[in-house]
Amino acid sequence: MPTVLMIFGLRVVVYPNDHCPAHVHVQGNGCEAVFNLGCPQGPVELRENYGFSQKELSRIAGALQDHLVPLCNAWRMIHGFD
Repeated sequence: MPTVLMIFGLRVVVYPNDHCPAHVHVQGNGCEAVFNLGCPQGPVELRENYGFSQKELSRIAGALQDHLVPLCNAWRMIHGFD
């Protein structure tokens, strides 16, 4: 599972054999959340949360939105489609 971005000490990963829609898994501090990217323009949307606080989720979503173009490009490079 390639780490495509690090934010706030958390790993943002894309699983190579994963399914659509384009999404990332954010992992760290014993927590994980899954965000749909909404490629190519967003918005980033929370799909699943396992342990992050609402404040953390908002901060993560904002950072993912700020990096949306490279995240969508990473998904496309790994999977060959959006």
